Amino acid sequence: MNDPLAAPARAGWLRRNLFATPLSAFGTVLLGAFGVWAAARAFHWAVGGAVFRADEAACLALDHRAACWGFVAEKHRLILFGRYPYAEQWRPLAATALVLAMLLATAWPRLWRRWIVSAWALVMAAFLFLMGGGALGLRRVETGEWGGLPLTVLLTAVAMTASIPLGVLLALARRSPLPLARTLASGYVELVRGVPLITVLFVASFVFPLVLPQGLGLGALGRVCIAMTLFQAAYLAEVVRGGLQALPRGQHEAAASLGLGYWQTQRRVILPQALVLVIPSFVNSLLSMFMDTSLVTVVSMYDLTGSLRLALGDPRWRSFFLEGYLFVAAVYFVACLALSRYSQWLERRLGGWARRPREARA
Repeated sequence: MNDPLAAPARAGWLRRNLFATPLSAFGTVLLGAFGVWAAARAFHWAVGGAVFRADEAACLALDHRAACWGFVAEKHRLILFGRYPYAEQWRPLAATALVLAMLLATAWPRLWRRWIVSAWALVMAAFLFLMGGGALGLRRVETGEWGGLPLTVLLTAVAMTASIPLGVLLALARRSPLPLARTLASGYVELVRGVPLITVLFVASFVFPLVLPQGLGLGALGRVCIAMTLFQAAYLAEVVRGGLQALPRGQHEAAASLGLGYWQTQRRVILPQALVLVIPSFVNSLLSMFMDTSLVTVVSMYDLTGSLRLALGDPRWRSFFLEGYLFVAAVYFVACLALSRYSQWLERRLGGWARRPREARA
């Protein structure tokens, strides 16, 4: 049923905010006309005059007056799966679908049980088996041939999953009454935060093999995963520490009055509240790590962005780089928007306590 007061209220809002003065009305009309013109041009470039089939001659005839999505149609498998053998690309597709399905399941709070850890271990084992093969009739594919979206998903999932417990421990250590633990944790966080990720990746790729014991078969992919985990843990530690400091002292005193020890207090009282408080910052770190995976290109690993550069190596389609980058940007945008919306939903679902006044929480 329509609200009879809604239309007058909207008209009043428009008059107050967009047409309050002659100058304001002129600016509104001018910007509105420009928006309509720009939207019409963008629609014509992206849809109306675009070529969607993989027809090189038709795309060249456009002379960039409209988009050539034929480049994406021709190269989408190279962009999405990198140098993975063409005939075997059903395997990275299935592996990525498994991880995304597990992510969807994990997003539902009712499924946050202890078995979810075992389920993740099984899914990651299945992911590595599908990608690597070498058994049950699957052809062996070396990690150097992995790339595209599966590599991006793998790096993000491993770095975030492994860095969360490490970041929590570092945050607790920074607030520990033990001076040695506090000093070591602070030194680690400050050292890592003072170094760019690209330097950490270079060290992991070219210095780790020189200092690791001989015979330790840690490939380039494993070293990059470890480097990104250690890097991300330092940032997550500061995020969690912010949540710990936001809790009132009364929470610690209430836990102590119940006879809870240090670890019981942290696990049952402090951390559940602190982690809810830092959901926005936590998701921000997740999105940052998701997009930072594109830096692995500098160590000769081809994630989604790197695979696009491989596709642009074809001189026939090289001039249509804009369409390729827009396609990759759309993939990143959809993933980031979904995570952002989920974090807002999760914050509303779990954050009722956090929205109370601080005095009421004490």
